[in-house]
Parts: sequence; structure tokens; C-alpha cells
Amino acid sequence: MLVSHSPIKPTTLLMHSSTTAATSPTHSSAMASMTSILLRCSLLVLLLVQSTHSSVTPQPKDAIAEEHKQPHPSSSSTYVVLTNHLAKPSKFDTLERWYASMVGKNSNRIRHTYSTVMHGFAVRLTDGEAQRMATVPGVSRVYKDRVYHTQTTRSPWFMGLHDDFGAWPDAEFGDGVIIGFVDTGIWPERASFNDAGLSPVRSTWRGKCVDAPGFNASLCNNKLVGAKSFVAFSSPRDIVGHGTHVASTAAGSEVSSADLFKFAGGRASGVARMARIAMYKACNRGCLTSDVVAAIDAAVSDGVDLISMSLASRPEPFYDDLLAVATFGAERRGVFVVLAGGNQGPEASVISNVAPWMTTVGAATTDRVFPATLWLGNGVVLAGQSLYNIPFSQGAGMVPLVGSSCGSDDLTPDKVMGKVVVCSDGAGASAGFYVQRAGGAGMVSADGTERFWDSVMAQPFNLPGLLLSSTGAKKLDDYMTAVAYPVASFAFTCDTVTGENRAPMVAGFSSRGPNPIAPEILKPDVIAPGVNILAAWSGAASPSRSDKDPRRVEYNIISGTSMACPHVAGAAALIKKRHGGWTPAMIRSVLMTTAGPLDKDGRDIVDSGSAVGAANMGATPLTAGAGLVLPRLAMDPGLVYDAGTQDYVDFLCTLNYTVEQMRQFVPELTKCERTIPGGVANLNYPSFVVVFDGRTSVRTVTRTVTKVLARPESYNVTVAAPDDVKVTVTPATLELKRPKEKMSYTVEFRAMAGAKVRPAGTWDFGHIAWENREHRVRSPVAFKWDN
Repeated sequence: MLVSHSPIKPTTLLMHSSTTAATSPTHSSAMASMTSILLRCSLLVLLLVQSTHSSVTPQPKDAIAEEHKQPHPSSSSTYVVLTNHLAKPSKFDTLERWYASMVGKNSNRIRHTYSTVMHGFAVRLTDGEAQRMATVPGVSRVYKDRVYHTQTTRSPWFMGLHDDFGAWPDAEFGDGVIIGFVDTGIWPERASFNDAGLSPVRSTWRGKCVDAPGFNASLCNNKLVGAKSFVAFSSPRDIVGHGTHVASTAAGSEVSSADLFKFAGGRASGVARMARIAMYKACNRGCLTSDVVAAIDAAVSDGVDLISMSLASRPEPFYDDLLAVATFGAERRGVFVVLAGGNQGPEASVISNVAPWMTTVGAATTDRVFPATLWLGNGVVLAGQSLYNIPFSQGAGMVPLVGSSCGSDDLTPDKVMGKVVVCSDGAGASAGFYVQRAGGAGMVSADGTERFWDSVMAQPFNLPGLLLSSTGAKKLDDYMTAVAYPVASFAFTCDTVTGENRAPMVAGFSSRGPNPIAPEILKPDVIAPGVNILAAWSGAASPSRSDKDPRRVEYNIISGTSMACPHVAGAAALIKKRHGGWTPAMIRSVLMTTAGPLDKDGRDIVDSGSAVGAANMGATPLTAGAGLVLPRLAMDPGLVYDAGTQDYVDFLCTLNYTVEQMRQFVPELTKCERTIPGGVANLNYPSFVVVFDGRTSVRTVTRTVTKVLARPESYNVTVAAPDDVKVTVTPATLELKRPKEKMSYTVEFRAMAGAKVRPAGTWDFGHIAWENREHRVRSPVAFKWDN
């Protein structure tokens, strides 16, 4: 999915903010009444819309119309037919002719063919035809199409990137690395895609930009080096905004000044601002598997170095998950793949994209907020966030509060005229247009997944409005329940405040583990900035993403694991530039083993999705993975955990997949030659999951590290574990002398006799770290009790 919450849900860009902290609003008896302020604000909004957006790049005439053309309805659906290309009969000189023979006279129904990360084709079939297709010799599997959903000025600096030292200059800002994005397309006119100072793309690059109605290939340059669409009746142009946002987040060029309605103003930069962008459009509002797989196939064939996909859907067994199959094919060809973990938190075990060859990213806050205040009639002051851009202070006049579902049918003038509407279902800024139409004076909404106000998603309200955390919403509800005529007033300073809030915190919406498909593989892997991220935006989409919103902006602030994912893609591009020979597993290893488990003040990272009133607010590895990605440390890790195609084949065999299921990943496989000794927990992964199931009190696992420095090094182990678990690492010291030298170690986890009894399903956490004076290679450990 495109990972953005609905209706208030997450999506985000990278920039440096120079704004300072705001002062708190105070009472002023001299202020005009709230009603008169709102009338003046309405006039200002009209003027602002006319003046601020008049310079936005106009949308090409054909760009919208073409996106809404749909094929004629029929009883057929799109199916992906996976084939064993090695079984092609010799009478067919090409795979395409073989595929056409399978479909017969309806070969014009074939939409895509796949030849790089896997083999097969996508075709329109009736259900009966699909069943018959599954019996055709050479067909491995037939999948019905499914839908995935799409799931910044300060964030690069928050991740520790600096112009003059560290990862940016060491990696030449990612110069020349090509990132493929599978998303909603791109708006190429944005300044973030300017190619000033960039050399031509490398000669081995096979991608290109494709002309289409509303999109001229000449718009591409040495920054945007490829743009193709795999969506029927669509060009690579982005009418949604999501693809433009994620591409500029990962690899947008430096822009001296960027903001949204004067919020988050400052210098903008992608994480790898000299990397190149190739856009593979596979999504509009949603993404069909057949289109996504075609995009991945093309990206790998074109020669991208890595792929960023801010997509998620419900987890499936790997052999039922075409995204897992396609990304396995990408990994086989050395392409690093990073994906969003999903926006279904804070419930447990809802993490998406959980295969060990994927790098899975959760969302965290940065140290930047957009504060707004609601003053209640009983004197209680509630802090929230808002991108409403007309400042005024709280005055003597209070406005009545009224509760509503905030559905369009419930927002009628007789209910809400002249009142502040309190939405009960977490409505976002798009609902503000219905509130305004019904005569409402303002709106308040609550993000039920966020415990803390400074982790909620700021919304570009068209009328006075703000978003509260679940804690603030409870206080508001208590007040409205206790009095007959509840009233309140707003205070908006329209400031961007940095450095004062606790950060990072894991966003409540960020999907959590444990891994529902392979519990022994800890997911997510890492977290990255994903809340209130500023990045480039489509000229065809409003900032609120509402069709009723006439505003157009060059940059937008959105939230989601969709926004966290490209931060990691950018960091991976920096690593790829510095260490071009590293495997995808090595890149994932350094991102994880150098990630930070502490916040900017040296305290444990907090989980904003923890239940209100819960005693433990710490973010566990099931929520934060190894921690916040820190590119500066990842450039020089000391040791890495490597793995390759054969390791993942052994992993799948250890899951007891049949030969038929395995051939979807490895068509040439005739049988599973081996499995991983000791089970899938022994895959050479940079994290550990230890399960005590009552049958044994001892678990032993093995890992192998590879030295990546030229000079000799020695490492000593440090361990953190629950009090009643004894951890023994053998050897306790690693002496490595040669470049690329490998050394294995074993870890025995022993639940001590007399340990406290834990309910089944209880989790505890710790870590194992190899350390010397220069390096710390840290792996999170999760302990599950299934007694």
C-alpha cells in the first residue's frame, strides 16, 4: 500500500529548518471575539489561496483526464501467471510466443511480461480460464491480482548528516548511484529534480524516460534518468503526490528555500542528494501486483542500484506473496530493496514486507513540531499540532463545541453552524471543507494511535483546526461529558519549533512485529523519520489530498512509513557509493548494527503508540527494530553480517516449502539440498529471536561476521538480557587480521531454573554487541516465552 493513513493517516521530504521555538499563547482580554477573528481569517484565507498558489506550475491539459480512463468492465480479472522458463518447448523461439500460445486467440489480453526478477506474464482471464491456465505445462503458479497501498527540510540533519564531514562528503552525496522508485509517478518540474552540477548518467544505464500524453521525455535530465508507467492508460506523471514526495526525500537535489505555508521553512535536501532517480509508476490511489512486479522487473533490467517501495499489504506466506518473489529476484541480481513496514500500528504482528531479503522500515518522529493550542472553558489547555497558517491568540470569546462523526451527512448547518466541531473518528484536513460548507467555526480531531501530542500528524487545515493526541482527546472528552455547554477557543502561532520535543519516538501508526510469517526473523529492521516530513509535491494534488481543496503547493508535509522508507533508501545509496562491492545483506547489516536505540538526549526511544496509562513506554525491537538509522556510523561499521541467494534458499527450504513452491523463487531447483542447521533462527541475520517454548530451556544460535576494514582488529562482546536468562557467547573475543576475514561465534541462551513464570506470548529484550575503541556492532535480541 502507499503507506499513508486514512483518513488522517501517514505519507513525507528532507530539509533543514532555521526556525526557532515559539512562545506559549496567553489570555488577552483585549482580543476581539473568536467569531470576528474567524470572519477576518476567512477573508485572509481567500487572499492567501489567490496569491500563494498563483505561481504553481500549471498542470498539463491531458494529465488528469488520462489518469481516469478505465478499461471497460468485464467478468475477467488480471492474473499473474508465473512460469518455469526452463520448460519452454523448443518450437517457440521466444518466451513471448510461448506465452501467447497459452492464451491463444486472446493474446492481446497480455498486459505485462516478466523476464528479469522472475518469468511469466500478466493477463486478463475469467476465473475459469485462470483455473485452466494453472494446469498448462510449464506454468508454476497463477495469482489473482491484489492491491497494495502506498504507505524533508530537517530529517537528514536529524539523522546526523552534515555538509562538511561524515557520510555526505565521504560518500560524495551518493553521486551517480541510481535509485529506482516503484510508486505513483513523478512531477519532474519540481526544483528537487534539478540536475545542476550533475554529470551525465553512467554509460551502462539502460533505462529511459518514456513519452506519454501529459509527460514529455525531454523533462528528464541527469537527475531524473528514467520514467516509465506500468499503469493502464497512464503516463509517468504523478497526479497523487506520493511518488514525487518519496523520490525527493531519498534523492532530491538541494533547494535553498522550501516550506509549506511558511511552516518547516529552510534548506531542502534529499538524503542522497546527488543520487539519480528512476521512477517506475505502478500506482495511482492503489497499486496492482501485476503492475508492481512489472515495475520491479523493469527497474532491475534497467540497472538500478537499489529499489525503494513505500508499499504494503497484509502479510502472506512468501510463496503466496508476489512482492516477496519479485524482490527475491532483485536480490539475486545484487539490487538492495527497501520497503515500508506499513501503517497498521499500534496493534501487534501487523508488520508487512517481512522476508529476510527485504529491508523493512518503521516510522519515527523528528525534533520538529508545529504547535497549536485549544483552550477549554474549564481552563484546561490542550496542545496539538496544526498547519493552519493564520496566526491569532486565544481571546475572551469562547465558541461552543459540538461532537460529530464528521461524515459529510452529519455535518449540516443546523448542527454545526458557528461551532467548533469535534470529530469522533480521527478525521483529517479533508473533512474541514465539509465543516466549512456547513458553517462550522473550526474543527478538532484526535489521532487515536498517538499517545503524545508531539508525535501526531500535522494537517493543512483550511479553517481553524488542530489534531490532538489520544491523551489530549480523553481530556477533551471528559470536559465535554462533564458540562452541558462546552466551549473552547484556539491559539495559533504558526511557528515551527525544533529541538524542544523528545525525539525520536516511534509513531503509533507504524506497524509492529512480531513477524507473522517467520517469527524468528525480527521485523521491522530499523526506523527512520516518517512523521511530518516536508518534500516535493505534485502540481495536480492539493496538500490535503481532497478534491475539494483548491490549493496547490510545491512542497507538502505528510506522514507514514512511506516517508521513512526513502530516508533509508537514501542512506543505502550513500553506503553503496562508498562501498560499491557490498552485497544487499551487507548494506542492511550496517544500517541495523549501527542504528541508534537512544533518542537525541541519550534516553531510550519512546513508543508513542503505547497504551494511555501504560507503565512501559519504551520502544522495543518489535516496534523500532535495531533503532534509528544513522548514516554517519553506517559508513564505517567494522564488521558485517553477510548472506546471499543460497542462504535464502536454505531459509525457504527450512520453512518446509515444497519443490513447487520453491521453484517460484528458484526455477532451476529440483529438490531442497539442505536446510539451515538448528532452524531459521540461525539465518545469518543481524538480529536474534529466541523462543523458549517449554520443551527446552536452552537455545543455541550461530552467526558469522565479516571484517570490512583493512587493518587488524579485535572485538569483545557485551550482552544485555533479562535477569533470568544466562547468555554465553563463544568465543567472547574476536581477533580478525585479514580484510574480508570471516569468523563465526555461537550464543547459548539459557533460561535459568527457578525463573519467574511468564504467560505464553510474553516478550523480553536485550542485545549482543561486538565492541572496540572505534566500533560498536550491535544486534537486538527478542526473547519470546511460549511455555
